[in-house]
This record gives sequence, C-alpha cells and structure tokens, in this order.
Amino acid sequence: MEFRDNKAIYLQIAEYVCEHILLGKWKADEKVPSVREMAVELEVNPNTVMRTYELLQNKNIINNKRGIGFFVAENAIDGVKSYRKVQFMDDELPVVFRNIYLLNIGFDELKTKYETFVKENFNA
Repeated sequence: MEFRDNKAIYLQIAEYVCEHILLGKWKADEKVPSVREMAVELEVNPNTVMRTYELLQNKNIINNKRGIGFFVAENAIDGVKSYRKVQFMDDELPVVFRNIYLLNIGFDELKTKYETFVKENFNA
C-alpha cells in the first residue's frame, strides 16, 4: 500500500479496511487480519494498526472478541457508509466546491458528467 503524505497513516489504513468491507472482500462476522498481520502486510508499526482498529471499533465497523481477534461488525456496511460520508462531506466536498466555483462549472454540466460516470462505471 502506498501512503500519501497529506493524511495520517492510521486514517489511510481505515480507508483500506473500509474499502475491503464495501467491496465484499471482508464480510460481516468474518475475522479481519490481526494487528500484527496487518502491520506486517502494510509495513507499518503495530501501534498504528491498533489506532486504526480502535477508530473502526468506535464507529461500530469492527468488533473485538477478546482473545480471538477483530471481526467485521454485523452492520459494518452501514457504519462504513456513515463514516465515509462524513469524511467526504467535511474533507473532500469543500475542495470540489471550491474548484466548481473557481472554474465556473454549472450544475447541469456536473449532472451530465455524473450521470455518464455512473452509467460507464456501475451499469453493466
């Protein structure tokens, strides 16, 4: 995994875990890699992974079963969508809005681009 400099590593790992859940690679009630396994896989300090897992546990995306490990929560997809939506609205959307304003892009043009994007990427 390539980490970006503009965002904390533990948050980037959280995005990685969330993406695996949204893509169905990790399903509800399945065990996720241990802190140590994830740290080795991503070449980071185990404390960084633990910080990620604590964040995701607080967001009800994963659960810790003492002595067994971390598991994907039953309603993890809803938790991921809620968490990612807040992140997008607070962090990414203001940048998009700024560019829309500066480049004088109209909503009709955006709507057309969005509809084309959805059609090309999500409608088989």
